[in-house]
Amino acid sequence: MASLTLKGVYKRFPGGVTAVSNFNMEIKDKEFIILVGPSGCGKSTTLRMIAGLEDITEGEIYIDNTLVNDVAPKDRDIAMVFQNYALYPHMTVFENMAFGLRLRKTPKDEIKRRVEEAARILDITHLLDRKPKALSGGQRQRVALGRAIVREPKVFLLDEPLSNLDAKLRAQMRTELSKLHRELGTTFIYVTHDQIEAMTMADRIVVMKDGFIQQVDTPQNLYEKPANLFVAGFMGSPQMNFIDGKLIAEDGNIYFEFGSERTRRSTGKKYKIIIPKEKNKKGQLDAYIDKEVTMGIRPEDISDEQRILDAYPEGIVEATVEFTELMGAEIYLYLVCEGNNITARVAPTSTAQAGDQIKIAMNINKIHIFDKDTEKALIN
Repeated sequence: MASLTLKGVYKRFPGGVTAVSNFNMEIKDKEFIILVGPSGCGKSTTLRMIAGLEDITEGEIYIDNTLVNDVAPKDRDIAMVFQNYALYPHMTVFENMAFGLRLRKTPKDEIKRRVEEAARILDITHLLDRKPKALSGGQRQRVALGRAIVREPKVFLLDEPLSNLDAKLRAQMRTELSKLHRELGTTFIYVTHDQIEAMTMADRIVVMKDGFIQQVDTPQNLYEKPANLFVAGFMGSPQMNFIDGKLIAEDGNIYFEFGSERTRRSTGKKYKIIIPKEKNKKGQLDAYIDKEVTMGIRPEDISDEQRILDAYPEGIVEATVEFTELMGAEIYLYLVCEGNNITARVAPTSTAQAGDQIKIAMNINKIHIFDKDTEKALIN
């Protein structure tokens, strides 16, 4: 098994395009690390540099404390699973899984043992004699994983391996991959643009944007304590609501004030949402009084239920319902409040309909405040 270290890693392409900038990270042995971010953020390039498929412009990569910058991909003791599976169509499943071992001149008995063991783990023993064209997408994905497993590598690199599967199969394979990671006890580094995959599988998540690391943390901490506006908006579905306004101080309290702009979708009202004192116990908001900031609140922390309205009277605003989405166990309300688009995730018992003017309450204990200029989180 292996740990990985990336120190000051850069990737610059001809023409001056910098895909990855100053990537620094320590990955522990047996960790499940997921790199997540929008298309073009540098996550796949980082994975390919770890694999040795992309040259490093600057910096160092260590696998088990051994510098591998100039080590060939085949000698790094890693296995990579690609988005398109890359199976040989003329070979059976067994032959596909055994191919890398045969190139290494592994004894036949050992090849048979490893392939059969990997097939057992992945529940594809009954498919060993089939060709890829006779397999479903999920089965092909398992074969691609099996081909990596038989090599018994120190590190698994997975580049968006579930993106070609339908939604139901993706959910099933997320569970399978988590179980596989536990069973193999190997380091996994996984790339995806799907934040649900990241939240459900990772030990730690690396959020990237424009080649830079934005935040590295556990899924729970990323969700509850985002470092900046980008992370807050990227992690979570539906995404966090953002409202621009300013902080004011009155009667020993700090409030977030917004509204009263006479826009087409505004009633001209002004709202003040109290900031609980314990959220500012370090005084981090004091320097922002009478300054413009951005407030964030997640859809599940907004409700039209009476008990929530009663619980958070200083977090109540009025909003117009634009449309609703019944999701089965919950309803998404798409609202407008003083020109701001707001999404609320409410109970299926909600009776709100398009066109209604309703009261909603924000859970003031779940409010986030961001610096409007730097976009860094001030309070979570």
